[in-house]
Amino acid sequence: MNGAIYLVVQCAVWFVDILLIAMMVRAILSWFFMPGQNIFVNLLYVITEPVILPVRQLCARFGWFMGVPLDMPYFITTILLMILSVVLENSFLV
Repeated sequence: MNGAIYLVVQCAVWFVDILLIAMMVRAILSWFFMPGQNIFVNLLYVITEPVILPVRQLCARFGWFMGVPLDMPYFITTILLMILSVVLENSFLV
């Protein structure tokens, strides 16, 4: 049973890490002009936006970061995912 839980946790860590990579690629590609019909950029938005959307809605509901020129919900989501990845990776070290 312990091996099955370890496998599930490792799959979750891989999923979070892949999601973080997709978010970083999305951020880098946002610096460049890309046509609206670019399939790769659209795929990155489809993969990452459902994760960012709850944080974006929370920030909008409370009016946080309204005048900030950066996408703060993106940064908050990235930090939360990094923390989740570290917690999952260290969960079997105890």
